[in-house]
Amino acid sequence: MRRFWQRGKNQDPVSAGKVAAEAATEPEPLPEPDPAAAAFFDVDNTMMQGASIYYFARGLARRKLFTTRDLLMFAWGQAAFRLRGTENHEHIGSAKEAALSFVAGQRVASIVRLTEEIYDEVMADRIWHGTRTLALQHLDAGQQVWLVTATPVEVARTIAHRLGLTGALGTVAETRDGVYTGRLVGNLLHGPAKAEAVRALAQREGLDLSRCSAYSDSINDLPMLTVVGHPHAVNPDGALREHARANEWPVHDFRTGRKVTMVALPAAAGAGAIAGGVAAGMALRKHYRS
Repeated sequence: MRRFWQRGKNQDPVSAGKVAAEAATEPEPLPEPDPAAAAFFDVDNTMMQGASIYYFARGLARRKLFTTRDLLMFAWGQAAFRLRGTENHEHIGSAKEAALSFVAGQRVASIVRLTEEIYDEVMADRIWHGTRTLALQHLDAGQQVWLVTATPVEVARTIAHRLGLTGALGTVAETRDGVYTGRLVGNLLHGPAKAEAVRALAQREGLDLSRCSAYSDSINDLPMLTVVGHPHAVNPDGALREHARANEWPVHDFRTGRKVTMVALPAAAGAGAIAGGVAAGMALRKHYRS
């Protein structure tokens, strides 16, 4: 060690530093932001393995805000969901309405804090790395990236924030004086409602839907997938896989034992829109106000 140090003392650190700087490659130029493009991602079985509402319910049960019987109902639906890779509209709808009813009387601020804790405890390890990579590629290309899900908006916003995405659209629970009433504002954000939410956001943000992308696992999200110019199937159910193949849509499958058909973004989804810092709650903040 002493000999090495002695040799090093004879070197010129200024010269070595200049040589290293000259040899450094220039950074790749950032893409020009294009405020007319964005990407929209479903959550359950697309961004996350399984149903986010079940993980939320499990976290509430640990905190005695949910009964064992209620959790068993969610567990049954979650098991069926994972085995089939598809969702039963009626079951998921009733389960999500039930979850919202169980927060009746709770303060919004308290539930928001709980969603952050529950994400870190239960959800973070269930994010599909492949799907997150797709989302980050859109961000790297300078595009907004939004989650669009039937999950309560507080949960969806937490997931989006933790993943570094632009924001989220989700089911809105009614509040009064900062407290949940146990009722929904409108209906669940599911099926055609997702497409309408995307249209409304596009109008607000000045997006060109023909330049936007959407990702989902379920044939139930066909309205959202077809409202954009670049639809993608992720971990698709049988019906969506068949539809995607028939229409030559990119298919990404990150499930164990499944062949990944495509993981890279096509050139059409390359350089695009602004990397977002826009909070999803701007469009949904009304339900926080008295």
